[in-house]
Amino acid sequence: MTDIRPATPTHLPFRDQEAGGDDTGAPVVLLHGFGGDRQTWLNIQTGLAPQKRSIAFDLPGHGEALDWPRIGNAGLAAKAVSHSLEALGLTQVHLVGHSMGGAIAALIALRSPEIVASLTLLAPGGFGPEINHRLLRRYAAATDAAEMETLLEQFFGWEFKLPKFLAKTAAESRARPGAAATLQAIADEIIDGNVQKTLPRDELAALPLPIRVVWGTQDRVLPTRQAHKLPGMVATHIFERVGHMVHLEIPREVTRLILLNSGVR
Repeated sequence: MTDIRPATPTHLPFRDQEAGGDDTGAPVVLLHGFGGDRQTWLNIQTGLAPQKRSIAFDLPGHGEALDWPRIGNAGLAAKAVSHSLEALGLTQVHLVGHSMGGAIAALIALRSPEIVASLTLLAPGGFGPEINHRLLRRYAAATDAAEMETLLEQFFGWEFKLPKFLAKTAAESRARPGAAATLQAIADEIIDGNVQKTLPRDELAALPLPIRVVWGTQDRVLPTRQAHKLPGMVATHIFERVGHMVHLEIPREVTRLILLNSGVR
């Protein structure tokens, strides 16, 4: 596994996990959610490694891309990812996105469907106007570890035991100069008053590529009903007793669905 941060911003910082077997197909590209970073995909990258190469990016304003030249809405982040893929010579990828990263992945597929072999969206942003804007704004502004723990618990299912280190690590990351202000600015971009901006779901469903949407019934950030009655041939997978952080709560199931969408049986 290789962590790469460019000396100049030709591409976003990323973690590259090579496949253990003979993987000659398109790699899996992982895009994290609001307030996260590429580290949140570690379990998924480990699970994919026997069969698929995977690349997890830090999105603009997050992780080691905190000082990325242009930071803002999902559209700007989508352009940064697209330019990064081009800089790395990746002409086709299997895109996986969580929450805000899901909206970013969808925008990339809408703008450049020729480079997207499949789309796996985990509790994606933009599938309906409803969003827990108060929680996201409080999370963006939080710097204290105790407050961070209380807020983070709401991102997970009711029964999920939050690892102690998670809040501590998040608070340490937020303590970096400019981190909280940057997240608050991004929140202002993706939240339109009390609602979120939405994607053209019909256009997305019409794309000539396999699309899977994964959601948990206990999502307290984006309501599960946004996954109901999706248009076209979009495959929907709803998991009981799972919250917003599906890739952290049920990594085995999520890994299996990514592999299935990538054509690995």
